[in-house]
Amino acid sequence: MSISEYEIAVLIPCRNEESTIKKVVEGFKQNLPEATVYVYDNASTDSTFKKAQEAEAEVVSESIPGKGQVVRRMFADTEADIYLLVDGDATYDPADAPLLVKTLFEGSYDMVTGSRTGLKENSRKGHLFGNKIFNRLYRTLFGSSFTDIFTGYRVLTRRFVKSFPAVSSGFEIEAELSVHASQLRLPVLEVPVSYGNRPEGSKSKLRTFSDGFEILKSMLVLLKENRPLSLFGSIALLSFLAAVGISIPLIDTYAETGLVPRLPTAVLSTGLVLLSLLSLISGLILDSIAKARVEIKRLRYLQVPLHES
Repeated sequence: MSISEYEIAVLIPCRNEESTIKKVVEGFKQNLPEATVYVYDNASTDSTFKKAQEAEAEVVSESIPGKGQVVRRMFADTEADIYLLVDGDATYDPADAPLLVKTLFEGSYDMVTGSRTGLKENSRKGHLFGNKIFNRLYRTLFGSSFTDIFTGYRVLTRRFVKSFPAVSSGFEIEAELSVHASQLRLPVLEVPVSYGNRPEGSKSKLRTFSDGFEILKSMLVLLKENRPLSLFGSIALLSFLAAVGISIPLIDTYAETGLVPRLPTAVLSTGLVLLSLLSLISGLILDSIAKARVEIKRLRYLQVPLHES
């Protein structure tokens, strides 16, 4: 099949973007005229819904706030062969869309992400620093080569979308998308895209500290769910080393006198050893469960056809 035979859906989650949404919809209609543009209004309190309708997009209202919630709804509702997911704040250039779609199609990738080349110039210092730290943390935890896991510009295949569990509720959904690709070892590629300033009247919904904490918490949960042996094995090792460290003086005293004068320290050391053993056993059990879940998700992924019948 040629790319012209594939049905393309442009998915735009937005909240209170009345100043930008019409421009965004029109930009994607111009650059991907064969695509259907869907706008999912995520509990806006302004005229975003009306502006999107004026731009002749397919508009759906999602009353539960949170980017993860609206992405989950979009993936469940829409049927297409290729999905383009993009933020509605006009920071991403619609002119990059044909290249992303073509790269996905010709390279047989399951996800092509737009790596933001203008992020340094157009982001707040707190966001830029957090993005850098989380990308490094992600590569450490999941061993992926992603350089921009929080980009809001992605092209996905049908089988990626329909096998993606989407359990996150907020901005951490971006990290979950990346973990899904890394976990199933799907073919993915990053393509540099331009990233512009927010137009006047458009405000970022990302809260530096609270959302950063939620993303960090989500990454730890994802680590527990996907690599539990690494998490609980680390806890086991630290507990065991701590037990050994506080036991050395006790062992020396016992060797010299045959007595254990500091009973609380001995009890603490014993407790840490038990904690180490329990953590290791928990990690081994959860690791077996995690591998079974990956197998199930992989089988689900393989069952989804690349295009609608």
